[in-house]
Amino acid sequence: MRLPFGLAALCFTISVSAAEPFDDKFRQLEEVLPTGNAVRNAAGAPGHAYWQQRADYTIRATLDEARRTITATETITYHNNSPDTLTYLWLQLDQNIFRKDSDALASSTVASREAWARARGADDGVRFETMRSILENRNFDGGFNITAVKGADGAPLRHVINKTMMRIDLPQPLKPGARVAFSIDFNYKISNAKVQGGRTGYESFEDDKNDLFEISHWFPRMAAYYDVYGWQHKQFLGSGEFTLEFGDYDVQITVPSDHIVASTGELQNPEAVLTAVQRERLKAARTASKPVIIVTQAEATAAEKVRAPGTKTWHYKAANVRDFAFASSRKFIWDAQGYKKGGTDMMAMSYYPKEGNPLWERYSTQAIVHTVEQYNKYSFDYPYPVAISVNGPIGGMEYPMISFNGPRPTRDKKTGELTWSRRTKYGLISVIIHEVGHNYFPMIVNSDERQWTWMDEGINSFVQGLAQDAWEKDYPNSRGEPRGIVDYMRSRNQVPIMTNSESLVQFGANAYAKPAAALNVLRETVLGRELFDFAFREYAQRWKFKRPTPADFFRTMEDASGTDLDWFWRGWFYTTDAVDVSVDGITEYGVSSKNPDVEKAWRRAQKAAEPVSVSDQRDRDMPRRVDSQPELKDFYNEHDEFTVTNKDRNKYNESVAELEEWEKALLKQGKHLYLVDFTNVGGLVTPLVLEIELKSGKKYIERIPAEVWRYSAKKITKLIVTDEPMVGLTQDPYWETADTDTSNNAWPRKITPSRLELFKTEKGKDDLMKDYRTPLKGKK
Repeated sequence: MRLPFGLAALCFTISVSAAEPFDDKFRQLEEVLPTGNAVRNAAGAPGHAYWQQRADYTIRATLDEARRTITATETITYHNNSPDTLTYLWLQLDQNIFRKDSDALASSTVASREAWARARGADDGVRFETMRSILENRNFDGGFNITAVKGADGAPLRHVINKTMMRIDLPQPLKPGARVAFSIDFNYKISNAKVQGGRTGYESFEDDKNDLFEISHWFPRMAAYYDVYGWQHKQFLGSGEFTLEFGDYDVQITVPSDHIVASTGELQNPEAVLTAVQRERLKAARTASKPVIIVTQAEATAAEKVRAPGTKTWHYKAANVRDFAFASSRKFIWDAQGYKKGGTDMMAMSYYPKEGNPLWERYSTQAIVHTVEQYNKYSFDYPYPVAISVNGPIGGMEYPMISFNGPRPTRDKKTGELTWSRRTKYGLISVIIHEVGHNYFPMIVNSDERQWTWMDEGINSFVQGLAQDAWEKDYPNSRGEPRGIVDYMRSRNQVPIMTNSESLVQFGANAYAKPAAALNVLRETVLGRELFDFAFREYAQRWKFKRPTPADFFRTMEDASGTDLDWFWRGWFYTTDAVDVSVDGITEYGVSSKNPDVEKAWRRAQKAAEPVSVSDQRDRDMPRRVDSQPELKDFYNEHDEFTVTNKDRNKYNESVAELEEWEKALLKQGKHLYLVDFTNVGGLVTPLVLEIELKSGKKYIERIPAEVWRYSAKKITKLIVTDEPMVGLTQDPYWETADTDTSNNAWPRKITPSRLELFKTEKGKDDLMKDYRTPLKGKK
């Protein structure tokens, strides 16, 4: 088509049906987010009146290996930094999730009846391990046994246990700025983590009859009290993790004398628990360029074979942490390497049984150092003195300065050969990066895990992806890439990211992968790396050692990037909409030159390009009268409607004479104009990333911001201007927006390749006679 020249011809309008309600994808989130105030300001930063509580702990604990129990006394000093007077305190008793009458056990459901009744295999059925865990948890006598709760004067304090929470009633109101100290005596049975699951417990090794203990949420801990929520005392049901206050810890752990203890904090008495050789190795490790073995595999294997008498007490202190965990076993091999750069001065350390080698010795401590290097780039310098990775029964779990990580090689039961899969190798590196990375989010940027899983898991998974990319080229990254979230975004059984932790379905995809993919889109497609990285680092710096909320994250990213992102948060975090943009149609326009020699030639070419009718094709050789009687031909046999006349030329010359110079120049530019129709099928507004292919073979990318949808979130028409004819257009050519249907992304449409799998007909199936006559195999 050709556009008549003139300004009016370039004015395009969009008509919206009056009967259809306007779906404003760009309306502001102020209707959802809390109003900024003196505690949390409207820019997403801590306000001038920001406050948070503090809890300091002194704990004396004993691990009884034979009975598999913890017995301890703790003294908590609670600092009321709030403007409120408190008459009672709430504590978390998360070990009570292992009680027979726990809400976690009572409220658990199966995924579907079909999974039980019509299972076709292990993928959709019930495994032996699953049934064993169900039955064991119903019989296990777990949970805290609280034997005393006393004030600083030794007098009993009234307390009420409500499942996984405990309330202590204070004898005197705790006024703002005051503090109170009290003590709790407790004990509990340690669960079998390999059987019962969870985030803590022991692993028993049948070959050498030894145990390995990974101990977490093992003492009553202060619940968080903060400005947005008050007391965070939601029951622990297993998914929503922990919301805690910062404080200083002084912890002494008594264990069998031949155990090695890995722990949050710094060891205070190495002379009492380590040999002179171990202390020298540890000293050398601080300045080493590669991991140094502190306890060798030979030494650990020798320790497995005997039981040394007596006990040793390991004394640790940790400053300004929100939790405390440890691991203990005589099976531990131990290696370490120092790392010092910028504001970071720490020891990276790994503890693992021989069953973890050779993978753990090769990769674990290296992965810790790599994690700290990379996370420091995107957030802040790691402030703690140690970062630890422990191999044991827990697949992946994080605590301040220490993490529990599971992957190991597999030993063939017949040959004894050690092998590992590609998934095991990269799974080990990935889980260490992820769990050590949790030191930043949420161990330091202290979000409310009990309320919002995505604020630590999603954000951490995003940074984990950046760290993995820096490990090696083509790292098998499982989360963070937009193309990796497409299947989930297409699924129906979804809830928004902004859903409470205990109500999430498709937990891993919702709380880990989708937020990570969203932040990847925000970084690479919406903001660009420079703006995003500055804003993200600003968020981490603002909220380190403080407790941010989702509103603080959203507002900081907007404030520091200078970009209104309400449409992005609303679509990705508050809805289950998906990205699916369809290229529906393209019409080409050329600006008319008004020159009849040019325009009529163009129209003649258009006519010639039309298909020849079937009748004309079949009549091509038919004899014509004018051919046999040429005297019948006249002027009109030589000229047609495309013939240029002098009248046409005169009119053109007259019209051109009236044009200004810039108008004449515009006529000669020869631009190609295309109106492209896009439909937002998925509902989630997105930037358009258009790959435009020209007739010469040249390709280029045109990026159009998401605001192109602001007047109509469903259908838009976009003008594309090129210097030569366009022969192809593809929306999202690099799969960077998580578009769920790429089959409608291109013009002209592209063929979708696939494969058809053929199967051989199975004969003799369900032959009872043949099966009956099959010889019975003997036992080996």
